[in-house]
Amino acid sequence: MELILAVVIALVVAVAVTSGLVISGRKKKQLPPAEPPSTPPTITAPPAEPHVGDEAETPREEPRRTVEEVGLPTAEEAAEAPAAVEDPVVAEAPAPEIEVPEPTAGRLVRLRARLARSQNSLGKGLLTLLSREHLDEDTWEEIEETLLTADVGVAPTQELVERLRERVKVLGTRTPEELRGLLREELIALLGDYDRTVHTESPEDTPGVVMVVGVNGTGKTTTTGKLARVLVADGKSVVLGAADTFRAAAADQLQTWGDRVGARTVRGPEGGDPASIAFDAVKEGIAEKADVVLVDTAGRLHTKTGLMDELGKVKRVVEKHGPLDEILLVLDATTGQNGLIQARVFAEVVDITGIVLTKLDGTAKGGIVVAVQRELGVPVKLVGLGEGPDDLAPFEPAAFVDALIGD
Repeated sequence: MELILAVVIALVVAVAVTSGLVISGRKKKQLPPAEPPSTPPTITAPPAEPHVGDEAETPREEPRRTVEEVGLPTAEEAAEAPAAVEDPVVAEAPAPEIEVPEPTAGRLVRLRARLARSQNSLGKGLLTLLSREHLDEDTWEEIEETLLTADVGVAPTQELVERLRERVKVLGTRTPEELRGLLREELIALLGDYDRTVHTESPEDTPGVVMVVGVNGTGKTTTTGKLARVLVADGKSVVLGAADTFRAAAADQLQTWGDRVGARTVRGPEGGDPASIAFDAVKEGIAEKADVVLVDTAGRLHTKTGLMDELGKVKRVVEKHGPLDEILLVLDATTGQNGLIQARVFAEVVDITGIVLTKLDGTAKGGIVVAVQRELGVPVKLVGLGEGPDDLAPFEPAAFVDALIGD
């Protein structure tokens, strides 16, 4: 009995021990996880990059720094800063578009209305006087006064009046059509039969050389630029020589005219030697095999003999390349008889071969065409009839007279 009781007690004890172990293990597994510390540990190394397919870790929040601390430009600086240009060539301005000048043929005819408006008083005045029933001495004196007021000049006026007297006397009855035809014939005769061609072809195998002279304010540089357009319109290649080094921005002005039609401009420093620049322009024209070289000279004042002597020097230096084919004197038609004084002085220094009358549409003194031709014995070859780039026209006597007296 005691043995059985001892075995039973031993079994009970073994079962109790085993049950305690199981319960103890289960309770250990069900214990809640330890709470994290209130303050996270400081991480000194950056987090590892996630592998492909893993979710990226949320970046840790760093303290914000100001724009000045980072070194980046402010919003105002960024707005004012110019855009970066990778290639400086891209930033260059595009070449100016080459213009196609208006054809020169018939330019004066197209500009006839503009000319007629300014010269209307001369032609209409003469026709009105000649239409009077009785042409007495007082009427003929009025005709003379009308011609003199238009700057025709004393000698040409006397010649024209005498011829008109004779023809009206022979004609007898005078219808408006007959008077207009008579006056037209006499005025065309008074303008003379000149060769009005602007000579731009050299007899040698070199470019034709044209020198443009004139006093300040006559529109000389502008005329040179417009003449370049006339020549380009006629199919010629042109080189411009900016020998007017005494007037500020004269070279820039001439180059602008040249750029418009694709003509190159040879220039030097402001205040440089005009003769040297003129020489280089002709040299460049020869090297480029250009058709024409136009040399714009300084606006010499006729009262400054030293400057006039220098103009003669420019001519002599240019002629080292060959003879000048044309020397054009630019006169302002609005100056009237004062232009004749300028013409005389220039003619003494250089051999003027042709005259350009500018601003002819701005004066009623179109008779200056007759007077200046008589004074110099050289023809008016070109006339300026406005401010437009193509308002320089070859002078045509018949078209000029038709503008004076109307249809």
